[in-house]
Amino acid sequence: MALKRRTRTLLYRVTMYVIFFAVVAAVALSINWQRAIPQFFNLEVAAKLFPDIILIGLRNTILFTLIAFTGGVLLGIVLALMKLSSIGLFRWVATAWIELFRGLPALLTIFSVAFIVPIVFGWKVPGGPVGAGLLGLILVASAYIAEVIRSGIQAVPKGQSEAARSLGMSPMKTMFWIILPQGFRIIIPPMTNELVLLLKDTSLVFIAGSFIWSKELTTFARDANSANANATPLIVAALLYLVVTIPLTRFTAWLERRMAKER
Repeated sequence: MALKRRTRTLLYRVTMYVIFFAVVAAVALSINWQRAIPQFFNLEVAAKLFPDIILIGLRNTILFTLIAFTGGVLLGIVLALMKLSSIGLFRWVATAWIELFRGLPALLTIFSVAFIVPIVFGWKVPGGPVGAGLLGLILVASAYIAEVIRSGIQAVPKGQSEAARSLGMSPMKTMFWIILPQGFRIIIPPMTNELVLLLKDTSLVFIAGSFIWSKELTTFARDANSANANATPLIVAALLYLVVTIPLTRFTAWLERRMAKER
C-alpha cells in the first residue's frame, strides 16, 4: 500500500535529521579533544586577552569599518552619479574606476596605496600606515557601493523624477531630495551586506603596517597567538567577529522580509 504524501514527507524529514546528527556525531568523535582543547580553547590564554582584545582589537575593527564605509558611501554616491551622467567622460571615468577597484584584490589595493604610490608619486597618505590602509579600503568599498547605489537610483520609478520636475525642481534638487532618499531605502539590505564584508576586510589593514594602538581583531589575535604559542586568541577573535556580524546579517534578513511584505 502506497504511503500517503504527508507520511512520506515526515519520513523524509526524519531521515534527513538522522543523517545530519549522525554526521555531526561522527565529526565530534573524530576530533582529538585532548589535543584540541588545550590548543584552541585554553581558558587561561583567553583570559589574558581581555579587556585589550575588546578595547583595542574590537574597537579598532569597528572604527576602521565605520570610517571606510562612510568614505566608501560618499565616494560611491559621486561615482554612481557620474556613471548615470549624460556626459560621456564622466561615465567612462566612473566605469574605469569601478572596474579597476572591483577587479583588484583588496590586499593589492592597500599594498599599492601604502607602498607603491608613495614611491612612484612621492605622496604621503595622512595618518601613516593606518591612513594608507583605510584609504585602500575606501577605494575598494567605493567601487562596490557605487554599483549598489546606481542600482537603487535606477530602481526608483521614473514618474518620481517627472513629478518633481513638473513642480519646478532642478535636476540636482530632484536627485538629492527625491531620488536618492528613495534609492537608499531600496538598497538598505545590500548596503548592510557591504558593511559586513567591509568589517571582515579590515583584517587586511595590517598589510600597510600597524602599531600597538592600531591593531584590529585579526592582527591582535595573530600577535597573541605568536606570543602564547597557542591558537586560542584566533578562536576568541572569530567569536567576536560573529558577535558583530550575526546581528547585522539577521538585521539584513529582517529588512528584506519587511520590504518584501511592503511591496
